[in-house]
Amino acid sequence: MELLSQGAEARVFATTFCGRPAVVKERFRKTYRLPALDEKLTTKRTLQEARCMLKARKAGVRTPCLYQLDSANTKITMEKVDGITAKQFLLDCLQKGDSAAALKVAGEIGKMVAKMHDAQVVHGDLTTSNFMVRSGPGEGDVVAIDFGLASSKPLPEDKAVDLYVLERAFISTHENADPLVNEVMRAYKAASRKADATLHKLSEVRRRGRKREMFG
Repeated sequence: MELLSQGAEARVFATTFCGRPAVVKERFRKTYRLPALDEKLTTKRTLQEARCMLKARKAGVRTPCLYQLDSANTKITMEKVDGITAKQFLLDCLQKGDSAAALKVAGEIGKMVAKMHDAQVVHGDLTTSNFMVRSGPGEGDVVAIDFGLASSKPLPEDKAVDLYVLERAFISTHENADPLVNEVMRAYKAASRKADATLHKLSEVRRRGRKREMFG
């Protein structure tokens, strides 16, 4: 298997599954934790990631198709999504002056997050790097990836923090991000059955964020 990436929690390898291109995400052990505790936490996070991805997919969110879960070895085998990250797609669009395509992807992200939240799933790491824009079959479809920090049964505050992280990701990564952020929030509000409570909490989270920026 070819190593594609490595983060703080897991390694991702390219592979095949029943003849189809796939990736394997393998959580690795943390030597600084007691072995029994580490095994329990790592297994729990692997199961939680798979459950949240399936729950989001069932709610209509485009995610990689889950092929195999190996909880004993803390591995998830899933579809390999061909394409580029939404981050790169948006950077390319803005460089070319294609604001319509950028706004379309921003709106899709907003709708997908709304469906996720209505299904009682928070992603935990909503950045434009954790959405893919497909190439090939399904070209242009936006796919949510990397549910490694996801959780279920969230409070409105958890959903608000999810949106705040996404908002900050847009602002810190993309120039003149306000129209994109506005489109994310418009689409979120239009698609979510429970948007009002979350957006009210988002206002509170933003205020706390501004205070931290002011006072450190």
